[in-house]
Amino acid sequence: MLRIFLILSLFFAALFADLKVVNNSQLAEMQNKNVVVIDIRTLGEWKEYGIIQNAKPITFFDEKGKYDTTKWLNEFSKYVKDKNQTFVIYCAHANRTKMLGNFLNKQLGYENVYELEGGINYGWIDKGMKTIEYK
Repeated sequence: MLRIFLILSLFFAALFADLKVVNNSQLAEMQNKNVVVIDIRTLGEWKEYGIIQNAKPITFFDEKGKYDTTKWLNEFSKYVKDKNQTFVIYCAHANRTKMLGNFLNKQLGYENVYELEGGINYGWIDKGMKTIEYK
């Protein structure tokens, strides 16, 4: 039942979204100011495409679309210490990011949630930006 509630919450949060969006150059500038960047993709995606340098890889949805919100939030809280801290999340194409970002903002009250426009594939790699190998 809790899983259904969370899925519906994520869905409805995405419908009424006002998630803040940054492009690749804005993200690079934010990184220079030590803004936390979190990659929510899967292990396979990290290995195939690499990650943005200094990003924190914390998978939210696994390859089967499953997730463990409590486990993810425990890892996330190591990097984002309070609900006013600015951070950027990204996935492959920004679809998962929208759902998770709006959940963090609308349901949990994080004020400064940003997403990478187009995700790493269309907003970073396709724009000629480099990734580093995931180890």
